[in-house]
Amino acid sequence: MYAKLYSGNRFTRYSRLVKSILDRLVAAIALLLFSPLLLLAAIAIYIRMGNPILFAQPRPGKDGRIFTFYKFRTMTNQCDSEGNLLPDAQRLTALGKFLRQMSLDELPQLWNVLKGDMSFVGPRPLLVEYLNLYSPEQARRHEIKPGITGWAQINGRNTITWEEKFNLDVWYIDHWSLWLDLKILLLTVWKVLQREGISQAGHATIEDFQGNCHEK
Repeated sequence: MYAKLYSGNRFTRYSRLVKSILDRLVAAIALLLFSPLLLLAAIAIYIRMGNPILFAQPRPGKDGRIFTFYKFRTMTNQCDSEGNLLPDAQRLTALGKFLRQMSLDELPQLWNVLKGDMSFVGPRPLLVEYLNLYSPEQARRHEIKPGITGWAQINGRNTITWEEKFNLDVWYIDHWSLWLDLKILLLTVWKVLQREGISQAGHATIEDFQGNCHEK
């Protein structure tokens, strides 16, 4: 799966420009087309969980630059007797589970794409605290903008290991083309309809990355 068909990073200055223009153009159109769905989701979240409607969190983008990442909120803020948040699985609501299964919680990231923080396709933006845990090869995932979907998402999503996920991210960077992006987008729609790879066994999504700061 990871054998190199091409040598070197495929993201030239020209290809980055083309990808960025297409991303922003399609994001603007998608925001207009999906505005009724965005509104319905926002109303449902407000009725079920109240404010805030959006989940906003700092995430690292290209070259590790921090930006504000948006998703629809899917969990309550329930805490235990000591004021600590309950585990994700206990705070995930039925509405939130549905939004995740259909990937509707990702729709606000269209704004991230329009702003230029993200792309439609690329490595998923992970937590800021992971930045110092990557090996040099794994850190290559920040050579490009993060994506709403990616090569790892259509090849297992949250059911594969972190190492497999990072290998897939780097493979994508080394083999990028507009045709590959189109393939990933089409397969993403299929995966969403099949509701595959949403969570890892025993977790609401996937276990935390513990670090792997060494080259094999």
